[in-house]
Amino acid sequence: MKNNTEVTDFILLGLTNVPELQVPLFIMFTLVYLITLIGNLGMIILILLDSRLHSPMYFFLSNLSLVDLCYSSTITPKVMAGLLIGDKVISYNACAAQMFFFVVFATVESYLLALMAYDRYAAVCKPLHYTTTMTTGVCARLAICSYILGFLNASINIRDTFCLSFCMSNVIHHFFCDVPAVMTLACSNKDISELILVLLSSFNVFFALLVILISYLFIFITVLKMHTGEGYQKALSTCASHLVAVSIFYGTVVIMYLQPSSSHSMDTDKIASVFYTMLIPMLNPVVYSLRNREVKSAFKKVVERTKFSLGFVLVT
Repeated sequence: MKNNTEVTDFILLGLTNVPELQVPLFIMFTLVYLITLIGNLGMIILILLDSRLHSPMYFFLSNLSLVDLCYSSTITPKVMAGLLIGDKVISYNACAAQMFFFVVFATVESYLLALMAYDRYAAVCKPLHYTTTMTTGVCARLAICSYILGFLNASINIRDTFCLSFCMSNVIHHFFCDVPAVMTLACSNKDISELILVLLSSFNVFFALLVILISYLFIFITVLKMHTGEGYQKALSTCASHLVAVSIFYGTVVIMYLQPSSSHSMDTDKIASVFYTMLIPMLNPVVYSLRNREVKSAFKKVVERTKFSLGFVLVT
């Protein structure tokens, strides 16, 4: 990567400069991050330990938990440090690294959401062919493709952003090195870079959304053909939670990336970013897993095993 800049570091303005809000926000984000760590790590461990959860749906859930854990960890610790000790300076290379990994994991998440929708389509609409369609090999290849697309998208975004010259302000009006926020600081012509960003984001968002919408369209059609109240309940239980999370995730992505950086309101961007960098990774284990009977049963089983093991150790 060629560095055409006189800037050696950046200053992150963070969420707020109001001193009275620093500690409350630090406490809130610390709790959110701890819940994110416990929820997502717990989900991964639970899926690994319980053989009943070794199915395509839970394979994608475990990958989603891993991605949520990683991309929240890319952003939140730096935000917490800024709130607690006022550490708002980030080096040029650290900013590029943070942006790279954030784009990787955000892109992978969008494709995992699409794969989860396709998995539900295969389970509901093609139940007799489900085990032959969603084999271990197919699931692994689909997940690997998601990660490859994430790395490709991040590589293009980083090259596109940091080939620009930053010779004026180094103050980023955001709490992390997001592509639009950094791109607004460029003093060289960024029209082509903005166009590439919008095209890439549009492709990733709309391709994944298309898969999700088509999958759920077929699910609803299949369920409605059942002509029973149970069919409607099945549709609701199958789709509602996933569609809510998808709406929040893609809604914020559309606000953030499908417009030129010159049109961005930084305050709006910050609020939207809090949703998909901190809140969605915390909520995903609940939305996708903890409301699931199989996961609840597996969790109870693990708790009972732990109690039994502790009791046995104390007796001996």
